[in-house]
Amino acid sequence: MDGSAVLKRASTLLPPEPGVYRFRDSIDRVIYVGRATDLRSRVRSYAGDLGRRAHLRRMVPQIRTVEAIVCASVPEAGWLERNLLERSMPRWNRIRGGMELVGWLVVGDDPARPALDLVVEGAVVPEAAFGPYLGVERLALARGALLRAWPVPLAGTRLDGAARSMAEARGVSPGDLGLYAARVRAVLARDETSTAELHALLAAASGRAVEQLAFETALQIQAEAAALDWLVAPQRVTGCTHGLVVQARASGVEFSLAASGDRLDRWATRRTDATGTQASDTTPAPWREFATRNAELAAALAGG
Repeated sequence: MDGSAVLKRASTLLPPEPGVYRFRDSIDRVIYVGRATDLRSRVRSYAGDLGRRAHLRRMVPQIRTVEAIVCASVPEAGWLERNLLERSMPRWNRIRGGMELVGWLVVGDDPARPALDLVVEGAVVPEAAFGPYLGVERLALARGALLRAWPVPLAGTRLDGAARSMAEARGVSPGDLGLYAARVRAVLARDETSTAELHALLAAASGRAVEQLAFETALQIQAEAAALDWLVAPQRVTGCTHGLVVQARASGVEFSLAASGDRLDRWATRRTDATGTQASDTTPAPWREFATRNAELAAALAGG
């Protein structure tokens, strides 16, 4: 099959879910790695009109194999793509690791000057930081959502004049610090109840803005709510257990994803004489469903 036919066949086997995909050529070299919000539509798009992406049009005839990993979320797919590209740069990729900056959020509950700080890669990251998160612009929006509901910095005892006026206007006092910090930490820890509470507070704030004809404010709050969903989306491929190996086999194909340090970045598939579908005994229980599903997908894409 030519490259377009390979892509069209693969797209029929892929789910409309987030993930990472890669293309191999006739001598089994990985020539491109990408990520997708919808694996099915993204892979199929390479068989269509690629517009101004002339370099990718030249790549398509070389594609002989498509492989993919289904991820739990768009952020997880973004991290996995970054990890793979940082480890090895295929011929048709242009940017090692992508262009997005990495950030962390740090809750500081010093009674005098509490804070919710955004720390960007290159700076010293405290051990108590939440993250890492891939994409500082979205992280700043998510931070705005948290502070809109629970303004931690306004609950300090040593505020300057402007901050004191804002605290008074919002009815915030030092006695609120414990509650605010706890709520923020709960959301950052992906607590579903606290996250739902924050979404409700944002929806109410957006409704009030619309009633007051403050449409720009309403749009800002909606952007913050979307960033909140991104913030709490599951992501396990970066910050995983050191040396983690996730393996499973299905229909004569073995899938494995292994970590260098705390980042999964070594992806392999191979033919095996073993039959049946089963996760490796060495794959931790929380990862077995992930491993089995992606082994089954690898077998389907390989025609196993």
